[in-house]
Amino acid sequence: MDAEPTLNMTALSDGVAAAVAGDVRELVGPARTVDTALIDAATRGWSANTQRAFRSDLALWADWCRRQGIGAAAAGPSDVTRWLRQLGGTEPSQERPRAMATIERYLVHIGWAYRIAGLADPTSAPLVKLEKKALRKALGVRQRQARAIRFKGDISDLDSPASGVCLAHLIKACRRDLLGLRDEALLRVAYDSAARRSELVAILIEHIDGPDETGAGTLFVPRSKTDQAGEGAYAYLSPATMRAITRWRTAARIERGPLLRRVEVHFDGSVAAVGSDALHPGSISLIYRRLIRAAHAKKFLGAMGETELERWVKAVSSHSIRVGVAQDNFAADESLPAIMQAYRWRDPKTVLRYGARLAAKSGASARMAARLAGEI
Repeated sequence: MDAEPTLNMTALSDGVAAAVAGDVRELVGPARTVDTALIDAATRGWSANTQRAFRSDLALWADWCRRQGIGAAAAGPSDVTRWLRQLGGTEPSQERPRAMATIERYLVHIGWAYRIAGLADPTSAPLVKLEKKALRKALGVRQRQARAIRFKGDISDLDSPASGVCLAHLIKACRRDLLGLRDEALLRVAYDSAARRSELVAILIEHIDGPDETGAGTLFVPRSKTDQAGEGAYAYLSPATMRAITRWRTAARIERGPLLRRVEVHFDGSVAAVGSDALHPGSISLIYRRLIRAAHAKKFLGAMGETELERWVKAVSSHSIRVGVAQDNFAADESLPAIMQAYRWRDPKTVLRYGARLAAKSGASARMAARLAGEI
């Protein structure tokens, strides 16, 4: 069967507050009084990703405390700082090194757990703050960026032929069956909308309007990472994307509910059935990686060797197409405000970071070097 997990979109909020309360009690001990009203209010305001991250981060801290022989309820600032040094790799340990942004998220969630239990928060102590500052200096704060999947690849001009790993080649690599129809619809919607993985799996048929007289449509995005209040936003869907959606819906007989669903396959790879639940967010990067391997096997990626293929697969994430969309827009000379409005970015620094590598090749320094190339 296909290894893609599924997500029941209606089950995320059910029992979350009780589960979080149980996690906090397990961390600090059953004798502590847990503020269930605070938990209930917090979990209703948190996104599904934050709910999952909170529980996962508490489990990591609780596991470390157990391995150190420390009661989590009695853990102090010195214990937290030792854990930080191990996570940052500045103290020898068996811990897998984490990025600074991840470590800071751990501290926020763990601090919340202690406050929910009415205990002194060891993560807020001056010692921990100073250790965090030192660790930030040692590690740096630049986050690793997912490798971009642009529409035609890393090309100098948008009229050039497609090259290497790109959306055009991944679409060509899609199978000619239900799985391939689902994959093509996913790729095209992801590119047109620059949707995050949580937004992609949340798309319902009811969110899509069109096609209009030009063949284009619109996608309503009811909620996103930067829109937890649920104001909603709209994204453009091209005629090609609308046709891909129609082919997928018709073949899979999808009338309502989630658009992007799991396609179950037999051991020989043939399609067995289409599920009724939405894809799990974790499936998105798995699908992209599978399609990159398929494009390589079909010789669409040129002379790319196995080593470079594995580097590509390792660097790709569910965010890769979103990064590629930003880079393609910069290459097309779209303005920063227009990019932010079209693709629901709130922080200009994020968009500029995505375009930084492209800007280095086409910015002022590159233009000046080209003008002076024949002078020396």
